[in-house]
Amino acid sequence: MRQLVWMLPLFHVVLMTSTDNIVEKNSVKSGKDIEQGYEPTWESLDQRPTPAWFDESKFGIFLTWGVYSVPSASSEWFWWQWQGTDPSNSTIKYMEDNFKPGMTYQNFGPMFTAEFYDPVEWAKLFNASGAKYVVLTSKHHEGFTLWPSANSFGWNAMDVGPKRDLVGVSF
Repeated sequence: MRQLVWMLPLFHVVLMTSTDNIVEKNSVKSGKDIEQGYEPTWESLDQRPTPAWFDESKFGIFLTWGVYSVPSASSEWFWWQWQGTDPSNSTIKYMEDNFKPGMTYQNFGPMFTAEFYDPVEWAKLFNASGAKYVVLTSKHHEGFTLWPSANSFGWNAMDVGPKRDLVGVSF
């Protein structure tokens, strides 16, 4: 079975040779890179070497999934689009047509149940697609985390919605 690389937060990588045999690998910078350091400029960041595995992979999958998927009206920018002032905004119209007045973004939290989330099955699908890596965006700008973060003020998948850690799952 082809290798599938699944990147999790903080560049914690899990290499899967099959869904029964998972080997963890930490792909954080090497000591040399840490000593060298980088400045917050494009010129400095462009000096970072591209990891060989990434350059050779060619095909990967990026997952953006969270509370905003409940209304299914837009992308991860749903909340921002919904709060806009342009009356021709399709997200605003969608919300007016499909949800009661007074609905808030936080009301969608308990509805985000991850009912069909099966990470083993997902890994099989990603592998069958030929993807060499998968990147899960585990926290978006609205603050909801897919893991039980002590810094999320209860706005996370353990406390709201699924009531489980969607990132640190056991295979």
